[in-house]
Amino acid sequence: MQDKKNSGDSIDADHVRRLTQIGLALSAEKDIDRLLEKILTEARTITNADGGTLYMMSDNAKELQFAIVQNESLGLAMGGTGDEMTWPTLKLIAADGSSDHTHVSAHVAATGEVVNIPDVYDAPGFNFDGPRAFDQATGYRTQSMLVVPMRNHDNDIIGVLQLINSKDQEEGHVIPFSGKAQKLAESMASQAAVALTKNLLIVELENLLDAFIQTIAIAIDEKSPYTGGHVRRVVDLTIKIANRINHTHEGYFASISFCDDEMRELRMAAWLHDVGKITTPEHVVDKSTKLEKVYDRIEDVKIRFEMLKREYQLAIKNARENLDDYPSQDVEKEIKALDEEYQFLVRVNSSSEFIEDKMIERIKLIAQRTWSTSTQTLPLLTEDEIYNLSIRHGTLNAEERNIINNHAAVTYKMLAKLPFPRKLQKIAEYAAAHHEKLDGSGYPLGLKGEQLPLQSRIIALADIFEALTAKDRPYKKEKTLGEALKIMESMVKDQHIDSNLYELFIKEKIYMDYAIRELTPQQMDI
Repeated sequence: MQDKKNSGDSIDADHVRRLTQIGLALSAEKDIDRLLEKILTEARTITNADGGTLYMMSDNAKELQFAIVQNESLGLAMGGTGDEMTWPTLKLIAADGSSDHTHVSAHVAATGEVVNIPDVYDAPGFNFDGPRAFDQATGYRTQSMLVVPMRNHDNDIIGVLQLINSKDQEEGHVIPFSGKAQKLAESMASQAAVALTKNLLIVELENLLDAFIQTIAIAIDEKSPYTGGHVRRVVDLTIKIANRINHTHEGYFASISFCDDEMRELRMAAWLHDVGKITTPEHVVDKSTKLEKVYDRIEDVKIRFEMLKREYQLAIKNARENLDDYPSQDVEKEIKALDEEYQFLVRVNSSSEFIEDKMIERIKLIAQRTWSTSTQTLPLLTEDEIYNLSIRHGTLNAEERNIINNHAAVTYKMLAKLPFPRKLQKIAEYAAAHHEKLDGSGYPLGLKGEQLPLQSRIIALADIFEALTAKDRPYKKEKTLGEALKIMESMVKDQHIDSNLYELFIKEKIYMDYAIRELTPQQMDI
């Protein structure tokens, strides 16, 4: 025959079903704060406790942090969806460096033992000054207490569940926690630890992925001293635009809204949009003049001009010493012409203005001059120098521009190889299409119209505006705000960027919010 006491403390089928339901509910909860709140609420319900506290172990395992505090009689709810948690942490290490066993929760965290106290006012071995002070301040009477450790799959204690004042279900007065209540609480703590560990692991993995992605983006920016901060600024603009779309209730975007997973996917795509530049040579990314390779070859050109001038100067000197009838005035004019031609090449080399046909003709005319070494006579400019100085706009020749443009294709190749979770599967597609244009003239795939996802269009607009206003590019002067918007207006007309996005960009003054943070006073012409 079963002992009556043991029979009363056993868990019956109803409680097993209830624990199963709780386990399913905890497994389904994704929000950490709501999960913590649900753990304590369900633990109180199943043990009929009036109040309770859920502590979480700190990262360094030296403190217990108050996560959730509840008390039904006092109407107290802190943490989770309740009031903000303001209570200080509970130290686990004493002043001498040993584990603190004076506080019952610290003792349970250190030993992993369950502590069941009928009345804390009559419990030797622990310091209950805290509950006494709480009771004195609120008029409450803390009596029975059940403290249970929460262990993860590695058997590490990740939290402590503390339940206060078990109530008799029929009469409502406070009673000690029964053996059944203790078993239910231990089972509950075990299920809660599993659910919490799973959620924390997911959060930690997501944080690790976010941090890793941002580290890659920072490395790409740092690869070029002139583009530091570019990716961060594009991400900032991208998310600002997406948030405004989410809060728009009229017009084109009224029915469009990005959920949390879609926002995260978009954010990651923006962080990774330039990841392909990791394969782009620095001397191409940072090419600040037309003749720059590893160094600016205008210095080589300068040496040749100086050598040629020296030839003329020596000819004049020899003629004067030998009293020859040498046309020195003509030679001096020639030297002056050399100086002017060199300064012209310097301007062309560093100029961001459009190079016209007549300027290219002058470059070719200058190249017809020759200079002499000790063994040979050479043209003043090499074919490669003529080719690069004749670049119509910017500093990149066709081959270098192809290398730069290839970063978008490389971005897709790299990101498509990564096994992103299902909810992040379009990161490669969104990131790689930031140089595509609605009319199909973009790269790398020449996508057009509806082939371009809205997310890619957002990143593209952010990338263009950042590039136009960037004040840290050596190869071009930054545009003022008015100049940048005028260029973008023409890009809308040419169907290079999305007209609806640009209208939102202007109407919601997203450009102004960005400009106030990122642009110089000289750029603020609006």
